[in-house]
Amino acid sequence: MNELIPITYANDRPAVSARELHKFLEVKTKFQDWFPRMTEYGFAEGIDFDPLKIENVPSQKRERTYSATDYVLTIDMAKELCMIQRTERGKQARQYFLAVEKSWNSPQQVMARALQIANKQLASVKSDNKMLTAKSAQQEQILNELKPKANYVDMILDNHGLVAITQIAKDYGMTGTEMNKLLHEKGIQYKTCNGQWLLYKKYQSFGYTQSKTHDFKHKDGTPDIAMHTCWTQKGRLFLYDTLKKDGILPAIERS
Repeated sequence: MNELIPITYANDRPAVSARELHKFLEVKTKFQDWFPRMTEYGFAEGIDFDPLKIENVPSQKRERTYSATDYVLTIDMAKELCMIQRTERGKQARQYFLAVEKSWNSPQQVMARALQIANKQLASVKSDNKMLTAKSAQQEQILNELKPKANYVDMILDNHGLVAITQIAKDYGMTGTEMNKLLHEKGIQYKTCNGQWLLYKKYQSFGYTQSKTHDFKHKDGTPDIAMHTCWTQKGRLFLYDTLKKDGILPAIERS
């Protein structure tokens, strides 16, 4: 089938330019006067036609461009406009549009469109599946990242007793001496002249530590009492949060 007038496909339906139709019909009246009169035959915007703004239309008389308005017509409206003209060109164009409709509604074309829609839907489903898979993988990673923390925190919360610094240090793969030194460098505690580690004043009122005494004997057999600092579970959580800010994690949370 020869293309008398270019056919476009608006909203997956065949359509035609009002200006192209006006040109083919060889209407003597200017387009801007002709088309408004045609709409008076009962055609409605948004149903039978839609306006289309055209930019940079070359002028035939001057070396400049201008903006113009075209209209996208349904095939049904185009056929009726052809009948209204009552000319041989109108009859020819109407027969052409009937052939376009027949081709569009042929079983082959209907099947081709159905396959095209199915392929689009399949592609959309595949895209959605990829997004869901990626999202699921992200959620799984987040859960895996959070799980070690929950395990360590749960371990702390399940233990209601006091712990020595050596036990906390062990959680981080350190010795007690290394952990004490680290906490001192971070301004959390200091060492007294008798060897006990105490919290600096700004941390003392939060219940992070408790001082315990233990009996011992000097080398000469003289009995004595020593003080040492134990950490509460609240203090253990405080150390966990503080050290984590500097990227220092317990061994259970390291990948």
